[in-house]
Amino acid sequence: MATAAKQGAVDKRRMILDAAVRVFAHQGFHHCRVSDVADEAGVAYGLVYHYFRSKEEILNTLFLERWQVMLDAIAEIDARDDLPAREKLYAVASFIIDSYRHDPDLMKVIIVEVTRAANSFGALHLDKIREAYQGIAGIVESARAEGSFKSDIPSEFAAMCFYGAIEQLLTGWIFEVLPRTGEEYDRAKGLVVEAICGGLESA
Repeated sequence: MATAAKQGAVDKRRMILDAAVRVFAHQGFHHCRVSDVADEAGVAYGLVYHYFRSKEEILNTLFLERWQVMLDAIAEIDARDDLPAREKLYAVASFIIDSYRHDPDLMKVIIVEVTRAANSFGALHLDKIREAYQGIAGIVESARAEGSFKSDIPSEFAAMCFYGAIEQLLTGWIFEVLPRTGEEYDRAKGLVVEAICGGLESA
């Protein structure tokens, strides 16, 4: 009985988080209220506050959950010694682009409401955001050390360019200035890697 109750609590918490993604993505974080999230989740207003102290805590939770999944993926990709740097970067690009492809609302919330919100949530989570750059920089640095990437391009700079290019692609899809098709998503993976690695690889 206790296990069932615990599972029910987890399900309701998840239901609230999923509803918040839809509300934040469609209305914008700053233009919605906790009651909007409750309505979308189909739960009582007070139940949202049972799990989360504020709308801000909901957004923080959504970001930290998803960002950690990406950090873990980058670390797992980097740990594969059988992959050259270009293939590792392609795997990272694929993971991020596929994350948008499979859950565009959540990725829209993370980018628009957090990573690009320099004066609010972005500043709050700056250290966590930097971890992604550092993970990518580690891939580049290993390639620099072995001579397959140019030594005169700092790994941190390369990582910022690489992630920045992907985030700009996601932004283009979010604002519908780029075509959103499976073919375009797959094509973008190769193009962004070619654009960055073409400037990094030694002759």
